[in-house]
Amino acid sequence: MKNILVVDDEPRTREGIRKTLEMWSSGRYRIEIAASGGEALSWLESHEASLLVTDIRMPEINGLELVERIGRMPHPPVVIIISGHSDFEYARTALKFGVVDYLLKPLDKTKLVQAVETALQREQLNDKIERMQKLVDPKLLETVREEKVYSPQVQKALLYIDEHLAESVSLRETAEHLHMNASYFSVHFKEQTGLTFSDYVTRRRVQRAKELLTGTRLSIAEVAEHAGYQTPKYFVKVFRDLEGVSPGQYRQQWLDQDAKIQ
Repeated sequence: MKNILVVDDEPRTREGIRKTLEMWSSGRYRIEIAASGGEALSWLESHEASLLVTDIRMPEINGLELVERIGRMPHPPVVIIISGHSDFEYARTALKFGVVDYLLKPLDKTKLVQAVETALQREQLNDKIERMQKLVDPKLLETVREEKVYSPQVQKALLYIDEHLAESVSLRETAEHLHMNASYFSVHFKEQTGLTFSDYVTRRRVQRAKELLTGTRLSIAEVAEHAGYQTPKYFVKVFRDLEGVSPGQYRQQWLDQDAKIQ
């Protein structure tokens, strides 16, 4: 069950928000509370929250400081700020830290619930974006960064590899297609992309396999074939060496994460 963390040094406000969100949630979320920014940070050291609802004016660590600190965490929650002060500077600073909404006290229950629903939609979108980013091999991503300008030969080579990924594409065959000496092409490819030809093809094939594993219901053997591997056994070995898990485990992890987001 996902968590929503409510932080406010005023007990009445804190409990009021908790009760409102528990009624709205109907058991879909666990509503946790903290009486201070320090208490909230301690809780977040050992728990994850999908959403943080925090007062802005609190002793020791105020709401903005709390938001700034959690922003450095690996998986920070989305944030709603609440305040008894209609202060534009507070709102502007809060937005700079990525706060999704800014509510004024006394809180309107309907507006609170609407803000929470919108914030949680943002959190789901963030989760999906993060998951899509995990699909991409960082070394492959580096080869397609916009600021990189490849020679015409390497551009054609990358296109040729993609078009023949399901086949037994080789360095010599690619060099011949480009009318280049194989040895010279090998050095030129490594200088421009930072990867050897073999390493690039392997990573590109595993990348395609990950796309097929997460986006289709193809069997592992079919995925191996589409990714250019002659035997599923060798495909599993290469995939495990690069990703640390088997193709089947990778697919199951993706499905498990997808179920959590729903």
